[in-house]
Amino acid sequence: MQALMESLFDVVYLSTVTFLGFQMFLGSRQNKLFRLFGIMTILLGLGDAFHLIPRMISLWDKGPETYAFYLGLGKLITSVTMTVFYIILYHIWDLYYKVRNTKTITLVVYLLAIIRIVLLFFPQNDWFNLNASVEWGIYRNIPFAIMGLIILYLFYRESKEINDQVFKYMWFAILLSFGFYVPVVLWADLHPLIGMLMIPKTCAYVWIVWMGYKEFKR
Repeated sequence: MQALMESLFDVVYLSTVTFLGFQMFLGSRQNKLFRLFGIMTILLGLGDAFHLIPRMISLWDKGPETYAFYLGLGKLITSVTMTVFYIILYHIWDLYYKVRNTKTITLVVYLLAIIRIVLLFFPQNDWFNLNASVEWGIYRNIPFAIMGLIILYLFYRESKEINDQVFKYMWFAILLSFGFYVPVVLWADLHPLIGMLMIPKTCAYVWIVWMGYKEFKR
């Protein structure tokens, strides 16, 4: 039952975000905002596919242990693409709200992203071991979480300041994504059921994409 339900969810998710991403990218014409939204969404789908497809195969076959290498590689690729996802989301904020004097905050966001990506490639992460170090799972996610909180705050501040209705809840979707993700990083190895929080986390990302797509269609 787990294999069936999880696979159905993953297929619907990957198909949906990939479709919406290409719709925005191909239909953006000269609109840079929707081109960025399209690229960001396609990256989300393709990046997650590297982890979710081996995950689905493992559920229907001999279990995660047999596919430890592919699952670990997929997690590494997804971690990199999610970092780039937030960099693009930051640029969407900058482009949409037309904020001036953002050089310092741009530098901070990029510095955190670089630190995060460098940490991802430390051998101590032990990506291909299903029982990898929890401590390094925390270390590599600290700059990622700070970057997410900064972008969350920026969307909240600007949407409140101009009473924006388009991305009014973008900050909340980002908050939910991290709120569901942090317990997985901390406790999923001890309590596997906590891993189910990745489903509402994924839904939060779909919500982020949907806000952009809704404005694209309008």
